Amino acid sequence: MNAQFKKGVIELCVLSIVNEKDCYGYELVERISKEIEIAEGTIYPLLRRLKKQGYFETYLKESSGGPSRKYYRITESGRELTKQQRREWSEFTSALDRILNTGEQDD
Repeated sequence: MNAQFKKGVIELCVLSIVNEKDCYGYELVERISKEIEIAEGTIYPLLRRLKKQGYFETYLKESSGGPSRKYYRITESGRELTKQQRREWSEFTSALDRILNTGEQDD
């Protein structure tokens, strides 16, 4: 998949997943990687930025298989950002579909 396509949607993917349930970093990488090929190093800077901007909070939780894990929990402002980005994504993909489908009719 084109790297520029992925770059624009990873934040929305992370917001949407954490909006559903608290997650730790590697869990997000695994979940997103099932659908979109991403590097592990892509997620952590994004998580730090979203936390710094107040969209996520963190807490430590004991792990049965090693050290404690840092979990990310979405804040109310993060929920609002998720709603806004989902609306914008829907508008964007609808417009893109109209453009792409117009081209098919000309063939």
